[in-house]
Amino acid sequence: MSPPSRPGAATAPTLEDVAAAAGVSRATASRAINGRSSVKPAAAAAVARAVEDLGYRPNSAARLLAGGRTGSVALILTEPDLSSMGSSSSESFFALPLRGVMTGIARASKQLVMLLASASDDDEDRLQRYLEAGHVDGAMVVLEAHSSYLPSQLREAPLPVVYLGRPPDDPELFSYVDVDNYAGGRIAAQELVDAGRTRIAHIAGPTDLGVAIDRTAGWRDVLREHGLSDDAIARADFSVEGGEAAMTTLLARVPDLDAVFVSSDLMAVGALRAIRASGRQVPRDVSVVGYDDLVVAGTLEPPLTSVRQPLEAMGSMMVDSLLTLLASPDSRPVSRVITPELTRRASVTPPAPSAS
Repeated sequence: MSPPSRPGAATAPTLEDVAAAAGVSRATASRAINGRSSVKPAAAAAVARAVEDLGYRPNSAARLLAGGRTGSVALILTEPDLSSMGSSSSESFFALPLRGVMTGIARASKQLVMLLASASDDDEDRLQRYLEAGHVDGAMVVLEAHSSYLPSQLREAPLPVVYLGRPPDDPELFSYVDVDNYAGGRIAAQELVDAGRTRIAHIAGPTDLGVAIDRTAGWRDVLREHGLSDDAIARADFSVEGGEAAMTTLLARVPDLDAVFVSSDLMAVGALRAIRASGRQVPRDVSVVGYDDLVVAGTLEPPLTSVRQPLEAMGSMMVDSLLTLLASPDSRPVSRVITPELTRRASVTPPAPSAS
């Protein structure tokens, strides 16, 4: 008996038809067809019935279930990443992990496919369709402020996804590579406390990024442990311009601040500009600690003390984590967290003696 045809349809049934017949999302249908254990039994059974009733033939899924692999993995980019790749800088937050990803991909003899994503509905749907079609075996995302929507979008992806940076919501559900950003925030704040600074401000990152949340929490806890105020805080978007604007705001609101922990080196570049524009000097009047320890940190005037995270090595680790998941598709999410270190330079000193 031939399978029932869809009313008015002249083509073979699609994944969308299966999902509609089973009463599940397209992503859930794809995950069920690919045999992912995270699909609830009732949903998996409904998808199986729909596949049989419609006569759906999932060619790409069948290839994956048979053990075949495309040999390709995706690196998902967002639009601002493209501009940073085209710039002359080789030290951007994206460029350094990319080097590590390329090294890891070459070592694993895989092909790398770069995909463009944005928060628009059309791009979101197009990305989802591509990942569900079996063109790649897995995906990686360098999580930045402008891509913080991706973990929720890709949560139901029918293939493993690894992030550089901890997703802020339900991190135990995701695979990621990260630095212990809470410890990094503590290290930065403690360095300023140990230097004798007492009015320590903070330029934080966006609240929808786990890395920013953790760095702020570490800074705040150290200040409270030492009985210092933690009310001098401004937020920015990890850009030079954002750091300059946030520092300008802090200097106007907290004129007696004598130190600042900045959540990224790029924001620290802007913060230094704002401090100079105010007539203050670093480190005499304001000591500054950054985060990332990019190459630019050592070229600033004065050279910037910064919490180091080895971004290139982390890119390579992201590939290794994805390979682990591909080898064991039903394994639990893989999280790898690196202990940060502080690179001391000239931007932190004890406060200048008061004039008698």
